[in-house]
Amino acid sequence: MMILLFAQWCINLDLDPIAIYKEAYPYQEKNKELVDALELTVPKKESDHIDSETLLEVLSLYGNDDLAFVVSDLMIRKNVK
Repeated sequence: MMILLFAQWCINLDLDPIAIYKEAYPYQEKNKELVDALELTVPKKESDHIDSETLLEVLSLYGNDDLAFVVSDLMIRKNVK
C-alpha cells in the first residue's frame, strides 16, 4: 500500500516514480513492487489528493528514510504541499 501511495503521489504531480526511487536507491535493481504498483495507479484527474506530509509519514513509518529524504527535497524544490 505504501508503494502504491508513493506511485500515485508521483503521478498526481507529474513526476516519474521510477526515477525518484532510483535517486533514493541508486544501487538497487528494478523494484518489481513499484512496477506492479504503477499498473494500479489512476490518472491524476481521477485520483484523490495525496498530502505530501502524509506520504512522508508513511515512508518513514516503513523505514524508507532515503526515499522520504528525496521526496522531501522534491517538495522543497517544486514547492509541493
